[in-house]
Amino acid sequence: MNELKQIYNKLLKAYGLQGWWPLVGHDGCNPTKTGSVNGYHPGDYSFPKDVGQRFEICVGAILTQNTGWPQVEKALVNLDKVCGISPNELLDIEEDKLKQAIKPAGYFNQKARKLKQFAEFYLELDGRIPLRDELLGVWGIGPETADSILLYAFSVPSFVVDAYTKRVLLGLGLIGDDAGYDDIKDLFESHIDKDFKIYQEYHALLVEHAKRFYSKKPYGVTDFLAGLSK
Repeated sequence: MNELKQIYNKLLKAYGLQGWWPLVGHDGCNPTKTGSVNGYHPGDYSFPKDVGQRFEICVGAILTQNTGWPQVEKALVNLDKVCGISPNELLDIEEDKLKQAIKPAGYFNQKARKLKQFAEFYLELDGRIPLRDELLGVWGIGPETADSILLYAFSVPSFVVDAYTKRVLLGLGLIGDDAGYDDIKDLFESHIDKDFKIYQEYHALLVEHAKRFYSKKPYGVTDFLAGLSK
């Protein structure tokens, strides 16, 4: 069994199924009580159940850039109140109203533009699954956001790498400081079976673990995973 599989199994045993991506209209509880407290669905991989939930996940993936999920949740609730969460409604809403609704998520001027441009792109898909390169061609969509959309909105096994992921792997000595996004993504995808369920859980588990041990410098290299790869 390779080291990345060992890490996954140990994290899963420690924290359990995470039930990502949270949805504001779903009455589910966060199993670990960090971040948002609503909208989670541990062990149920049938989400998103409809096109509305799928688009909400896409919107959330954009809003969560450079901010925490509790703030995104506030922005999504606001957005749902003022116009609903759909591509047509996002395109129709006045930009100032959109900015005000998503203000809790920060960078609201840029994110308002990103949401409108993504809404146009989403409608052009006409229900099909986007390619990763297509997503990366949309203004404001970087690798992490593109992979989040593919993995959680479309159930495509495309591993999501974030700052927490890199911190944990650095702490375990599995990557160097110079490892880039694609290097880390390739590392996971070459060692972990391409199963969207596993990818969803692994990403969420790494975030949960990093919040507990890697939020403040010096990072928690003495936690229960340190030494696993030594």
